[in-house]
Amino acid sequence: MPKVLIGDKLSPAAVEIFHARGIETVTKTGLNTEELIAEIPEYDGLVVRSACKPNADVMAAATNLKVIGRAGIGVDNIDIKAATAKGVVVMNTPFGNAITTAEHAIALMFAAARQIPAANAETQEGKWPKSGYMGTEVSYKTLGLIGCGNIGSRVAERAIGLKMKVAAYDPFLTEERAVELGVEKVELDELLKRADIITLHVPLTEQTKNVLSRENLQKTKEGLILVNCARGGLVDEEAVKDLLESGHIKAAAFDVFAVEPAKENILFGTKNFIATPHLGAATTEAQENVALQVAEQMADYLLSGAVTNALNMPSITAEEAPRIKPFATLAEKLGSFAGQISDFGYDEVVIEYEGEVADLNRKPLTAALLAGLLRASRGDVNMVSAPAILADSGVKLTETKTEDCPVYDSLIRIKVKTKATKNAPEGGWRTLAGTIIAGQPRIVEVKGMALEGDFAPTVLYVNNLDKPGFIGALGQMLGEAGINIATFHLGRTEAGGEAIALIGIDAVPQADFIEKLDALPQVRYAKVLTF
Repeated sequence: MPKVLIGDKLSPAAVEIFHARGIETVTKTGLNTEELIAEIPEYDGLVVRSACKPNADVMAAATNLKVIGRAGIGVDNIDIKAATAKGVVVMNTPFGNAITTAEHAIALMFAAARQIPAANAETQEGKWPKSGYMGTEVSYKTLGLIGCGNIGSRVAERAIGLKMKVAAYDPFLTEERAVELGVEKVELDELLKRADIITLHVPLTEQTKNVLSRENLQKTKEGLILVNCARGGLVDEEAVKDLLESGHIKAAAFDVFAVEPAKENILFGTKNFIATPHLGAATTEAQENVALQVAEQMADYLLSGAVTNALNMPSITAEEAPRIKPFATLAEKLGSFAGQISDFGYDEVVIEYEGEVADLNRKPLTAALLAGLLRASRGDVNMVSAPAILADSGVKLTETKTEDCPVYDSLIRIKVKTKATKNAPEGGWRTLAGTIIAGQPRIVEVKGMALEGDFAPTVLYVNNLDKPGFIGALGQMLGEAGINIATFHLGRTEAGGEAIALIGIDAVPQADFIEKLDALPQVRYAKVLTF
């Protein structure tokens, strides 16, 4: 039974989802790093919000962990790189609190435009400052969106309903989507120059960090209203304070800060500044939605392998998982085969998908193949960590697909270019192909030679010359070693030419067996493979 640690407060209804699906849960909130390190080894899953912080040290101790689920959008508290290296899937729930956060941004925009918090405070003090607050209408003003994705697009829809013009800066926003939303797609400098109000809706990354730097803020219109409900660190807070005091920025409203919890901040106390304590997702509906969603996603992954809203692995729907699973098994075994016969490493990997498999979700298949390939030399590698490890190694990866497959309904082929050696100065290619027959993975091509064999747990792979006497000599050697033959598959280029033998055997031979086999005059290469 999978076991999940709930590291932050979670809805009882979400906990019940785990239990209903046969997953054990333990709730321990408020754990510090040392306590989390001590606790994490026994768990398959970890649920967090923003307080629990699984860092690299926690990942190192997470010997059984398979998935981390973030009930919400932001994953700043999770070391995704360390999780990926460990092979742990990191999921979030990007849609559960999108409406709530968009509504909070609109609320802060109105509050800043009419300075509602300050007016409220003075009114309740008995001052009645009617003439002291001259507000700004938002209708017919230009709203500049930095980020027009899941949340930003919802802000745009509401702003358009308020009769605002919306200009959006988002490198991933297509012209077609911009037209659909009714927004104008612009570059950042254009947005800074034209916007009356700017609101941010992007994650904090190396590309977005300090996107509203002092330099960029000085490019904005006099009298700007600035709203940030996305992430602290996107805006130069010191520059905002200076520009508020000079009047260049008329008002600013922030729900997020560079350092949180923000018990103190340079902006606090500045005139015309409004602060809320990271309330963007803080509605009853949103908290319940993201909790239920993360429970379902994690349960799907732990029980069926379905992957939803993962940040470091391709998504696999629950409907896709059964169809993809046999091809993922085939891909992993082909990769393992190629890795085990590439003794001196490799510089390039080519993966070809032919036939019906070309129309499937191929990303998880590629990840499974790379996991098998890398495991031969790297040990503990899985579908999550393999693509990142290959990318870091500098090995070139090419993937192709074609709907045509002359012999089989589907075919996966891997080509690995091995590194140069003394005997092969230019290196060489190792080529393998496989398919699914009667629901089982089968190898159907080795080095361009057709054959049809299964992936037995232990396989003796021999590349030999097609000369009389080889099979008899091999059989005799196996008999003398007390090793039973389970399956025997042969392929060759032509009579008397190059040949391949795949022999499923019931035991792993002694270390000197391969040396004796290599001594046969017909043998070019031999190796024991395990699957």
